[in-house]
Amino acid sequence: MAATGQAPTATEYIVHHLTHLSTGKQKSIIDFSVFNVDTIVFSILVLWLVARKVTSGVPGRFQAAVESLVELVEEQSKSIVHGDRTFIAPLALTVFLWIVMMNAIDLVPVELFPWIAHNVFHIEYLRPLPTADLNGTLGMALGVLTLMVYYGVKIKGFGGFIHELFTAPFGAHPLLWPFNFLLNLIEYAAKTVSLGMRLFGNMYAGELLFFLIALLGGYAALNATGIMLTIGHVLAGTAWLLFHILIVLLQAFIFMMLTLVYIGQAHEGH
Repeated sequence: MAATGQAPTATEYIVHHLTHLSTGKQKSIIDFSVFNVDTIVFSILVLWLVARKVTSGVPGRFQAAVESLVELVEEQSKSIVHGDRTFIAPLALTVFLWIVMMNAIDLVPVELFPWIAHNVFHIEYLRPLPTADLNGTLGMALGVLTLMVYYGVKIKGFGGFIHELFTAPFGAHPLLWPFNFLLNLIEYAAKTVSLGMRLFGNMYAGELLFFLIALLGGYAALNATGIMLTIGHVLAGTAWLLFHILIVLLQAFIFMMLTLVYIGQAHEGH
């Protein structure tokens, strides 16, 4: 941040708010010794809150809304996954609700959580949006990859799964085995990376735009003739908030649908 007694510049403000509460400083692009504590805490906290709201007994408004989604998810899973959906349909619903609730953190005023962290817990850095952290979204995508492999082995058997890796899609000729295997590895990698990057990219861009709108409001407050900036700040913030609600829901739905599609493909052979 800026020196004591001085307001931070726009760059310092954005860099500060994009810095995670982590266990250390990352020394390379891939560093498994560093954990983003805020991403872990907020993602688990959101999952716990969702599970706590959906209780047995007289349904509340949240539970009623969840139950209204069950039929939709069941219909989608039935049309995509041909086989036992005992685990898959609840999984898809959980994924959708979990991502919606995590994405919804982006609708909270950008200064609220950092202010609480700084003034109450004396934490300098805090980035509460888990889906704007590539580690979090790729972690979820790796979970989907694990399910793809699991169901591929479960449905086709270990031998059948390995056989498909080497014989599809070009054929079973031994000369084609390396090309088939390489193409299948690329396919699995592309699915995983694109699934995580899509969610991360959209939420990161939305988060960054909220920071820029907040800076516009701060500049208007410091400017004696900033009435037009103030009006622009309110209009821009309101418009982006309303549009971002759609993004929050849409990205969760896309992630859920792709999860169902990939698991459905694991149930089928080439």
